[in-house]
Amino acid sequence: MSPFNLSKPIAIGCDHAGFEYKEDIISFLEGKGLEYKDFGTYSIDSVDYPDFAHPVATSVENNETAFGILLCGSANGVAITANKHQHIRAAICWGEELAELARKHNDANIICLPSRFVREGDVEKMLDIFMHTEFEGGRHEGRKRKIACS
Repeated sequence: MSPFNLSKPIAIGCDHAGFEYKEDIISFLEGKGLEYKDFGTYSIDSVDYPDFAHPVATSVENNETAFGILLCGSANGVAITANKHQHIRAAICWGEELAELARKHNDANIICLPSRFVREGDVEKMLDIFMHTEFEGGRHEGRKRKIACS
């Protein structure tokens, strides 16, 4: 069972550094029978990561997609960009425990993956954990409520 509504598509986007992993992730999602919405980029040609991070974040924020996946070389750029959106909690994950804690403690709704620092098999494990881990709530709920600036 997933804490996300997987009857909705999963948003995915990347810059040029994340393109090859994005293609692998799409195959992984298709293999699980999951729908996705690909916000690009569509090649390894150099692009600006905000052009892809904003549409992913907007789709998650507007509840058009179940959750988001963003990739760039370090994951910092896409995470910083996505977190500018009021109702986004984008977490950089480079290991399974981080993916689990991003969900359990932070109720992250976008996972940001550093394509230059993770292996393909690890990405699939992290995504599976991220998709199937519930937010614990409790003491973490109050902290989550304090994130918004308004």
